[in-house]
Amino acid sequence: MASDKITINDVALALGVSKSTVSRAIAGNPRISQQTRDRVMAYIEEHNYHPNIAAKALASRKTYNIGLILPSDYHLMDMHFFQKCMLGVCEMASTLDFDVLVALTSDKDISQLERMVIQKKVEGIILTRTNVDDIAVEFLKNKGIPFITIGTTPDPNVMQIDNDHYGACRELTSILLSRGMKRVGIIGGSKSYMITQKRYNGFLDAFRERGEEPEADLIYMDMDSNLMVENAVENLVDAKAGCILCMDDNICNCTLNKLRRMHIKVPRDIKVASFYNSSILENNIPAITSLQFDARELGVLSCKMLLDKIDGKEVPNQTTLSYEVSMKESTKI
Repeated sequence: MASDKITINDVALALGVSKSTVSRAIAGNPRISQQTRDRVMAYIEEHNYHPNIAAKALASRKTYNIGLILPSDYHLMDMHFFQKCMLGVCEMASTLDFDVLVALTSDKDISQLERMVIQKKVEGIILTRTNVDDIAVEFLKNKGIPFITIGTTPDPNVMQIDNDHYGACRELTSILLSRGMKRVGIIGGSKSYMITQKRYNGFLDAFRERGEEPEADLIYMDMDSNLMVENAVENLVDAKAGCILCMDDNICNCTLNKLRRMHIKVPRDIKVASFYNSSILENNIPAITSLQFDARELGVLSCKMLLDKIDGKEVPNQTTLSYEVSMKESTKI
């Protein structure tokens, strides 16, 4: 019998049991004795039998799908993070015979997510961005479907995984201040995102731990376009800022391009650092001081935690991953 053509009927005939018994044994149905299940599993492993997912789903009443929700309003520069995160999710899902369905949402429109859940297309959901007022989180809580957020949410009962953005940003800011950096400014994106809030609070607390406050005229938040970032850079240069801290790689890349056009040298004339590093900044000269996070690991672990939750296993509600501070030439004294 050719191993690549073996069917569930062949397994049943070889073991002298019914097809439904084989199907239930594969699905882990408690009505099947452990002895029978062991016989079935040993046979299909020996003969390299792979159950048809559609049939398996019908037998177990599972879709064997999970939903991955990406923000529809991400910048092109954000693509690197979401790609690596998606890769991690897909790698983990495939090892457990799950497929990944992708949908897009914004902070005001979650219709694709709603259809996915209401039509019962998935067993669980991974949200890849969290907002301060998050309608996606509230919807999923009300529906009672297992889900996990990549990013912090204020509700401690929501399963969530994230890097330690607060601690990382506080540490990098503290290092720069301890090295005598004067007039440190910051350019950040929308404060409606939880990640922005975490990074900004880390920045503020680094000053407060030294008994100081950042200068208000050097703080530029809610800079949601490249034009706004460029205007902030001009203002910081005019204000004689000694260092510009950028909340992410997109803002940092825009800042560096603007400084080049202004013929301002980094780090001779002004220092620059980023609270997030990616391939966008890797080849910059000078090398950029930044924070390193593993987006792929976030994807892998978020998927594993969700699938464990779906299987009824005990999973922690809050998981925080580490980071690395990478000091480079862009902040050299």
